[in-house]
Amino acid sequence: MTGFFDRHEALLLDALNALANRGYWAPFQEIPSEKHYGEGSRAAGESAFQALKGQPFDLPGHPESHRVGAEESPFGGALGVTYPTADPAALIAASCAAGPALAAASPKARVGTLIEALVRLNAQSFLIAHATQHTTGQGFAMAFQAGGPHAQDRALEAVALAWQEMTRFPDRAIWEKPQGKAAALRLEKHWTLVPLGVALTIGCNTFPTWNGYPGIFASLATGNPVIVKPHPRAILPLAISVRILREVFAEAGLPADAILLAADAPQAPITQALATDPAVRIIDYTGGQAFGGWLRENARQARLFTEEAGVNTVTILGAPDFTGMCDNLAFSLALYSGQMCTSPQTILVPEGGIETDQGAMTPDQVAQGISEALDRLLADPARAEGVLGAIANPATRARLEDARAKGRAIRDGLPLLLADAGTLAESECFGPIAFVIRTRDADAAIAQATRLAREKGAITAALYDTDEDRIARAIPAYAAAGVNLSINLTGTIFVNQSAAFSDFHVTGANPAGNACLTDPAFVAPRFARAMWRRQIT
Repeated sequence: MTGFFDRHEALLLDALNALANRGYWAPFQEIPSEKHYGEGSRAAGESAFQALKGQPFDLPGHPESHRVGAEESPFGGALGVTYPTADPAALIAASCAAGPALAAASPKARVGTLIEALVRLNAQSFLIAHATQHTTGQGFAMAFQAGGPHAQDRALEAVALAWQEMTRFPDRAIWEKPQGKAAALRLEKHWTLVPLGVALTIGCNTFPTWNGYPGIFASLATGNPVIVKPHPRAILPLAISVRILREVFAEAGLPADAILLAADAPQAPITQALATDPAVRIIDYTGGQAFGGWLRENARQARLFTEEAGVNTVTILGAPDFTGMCDNLAFSLALYSGQMCTSPQTILVPEGGIETDQGAMTPDQVAQGISEALDRLLADPARAEGVLGAIANPATRARLEDARAKGRAIRDGLPLLLADAGTLAESECFGPIAFVIRTRDADAAIAQATRLAREKGAITAALYDTDEDRIARAIPAYAAAGVNLSINLTGTIFVNQSAAFSDFHVTGANPAGNACLTDPAFVAPRFARAMWRRQIT
């Protein structure tokens, strides 16, 4: 059962080295090119996607009592794919039945199998890109990267870290305690890795694989069977992933039911029943704080890992490169129409204005500069379509209209840039909405940004300033608020971006989430060590 491990051991060692060094390393190619994925791969991926539309999705051997599926492409048209599903009790029973064999497999067997699955998923990146694009509304290039290679990077990161944690200590030892003139006390000690139990991954609409893979792969690597509950609007990318995992598990002699799909329909949700079942001991959740709070109150039998809502701020106190700053922020605000957990939202500018390389600027001039940069970025319709993508959820459109009625429009388009929006800017407004807020002075801007992170949560924060002493003071303030900070970004590095093997995505230190992708605290709690010992006479 360790053949896959032997095949991929070098890749695992490279991943472990990257985890330790935190520099740039990308095991899976992010450019959607046939140069990297083989001649004909682009057309094959699109053909495979078209062949899935309007058909029952095949998951051989999967528990099935009925079929569900009503996904609509945000770009128009129903996908028409139906998925096998069963009632929660049947899914839990199948998962529990698969648990002992998965737990009994060695870490080598599990880790090798998962890396083989990732290699096969990578080969299907064009198919996954189309599935991601037409369920999430991402532009194709983004869907390819975020749905495919970048998600696979994050999965490998979780697997490598799980391997590191599982092998951190020996599985056996001889313990010998001297007793003076008497014979030494000698014990043989053995430690068994004990998985917690069934894991539930609750997927999101916007980044089903990127957010879903870390928990799925961390749980499977540590011996916990996984039930994948996708968002009803974005089932297909995770269904493809489950199918490939089941195929590789079967080839490796591991139980295919160690990974199950729990598709449901909006009118008949099954998430709560799954989440509160006593057998479910791990939950990975990406979504809003309302349901996150429900899980905390009602799924107390499970260890919960969350990424939730937040208010990501941009604090502009000075601009060494005003045009570069505006262009950079324009792209960050427009990318995927702001439907990213890392998208900036609330822009804080001192009411007295700022110093820039182009002279002093008032808050209105700063806002106008960002607005004009958005107009430049989105002037070409083809480019705008690729950058903005499509709105994934009708609730986001409703939120956009509600915000428009409550503030003064600086830019009345996508994204919407508002001023004078009051307290609206102090809560997450997910989607293509941003606010420009005046503060008393620079110190007040930093204080407001860090307060929002502490109280409302934040995954990212950006700071622009020309005063190095003030930057030095700001850095520990943001750290204390538990938010990752980017300083004076221009060019093609954006606050939205989070690189596997280098960036720790979410700190777990504010209300935006209690878990980090990916650190030891994300994988180690998924298993325990049980000892047996025997005296040596």
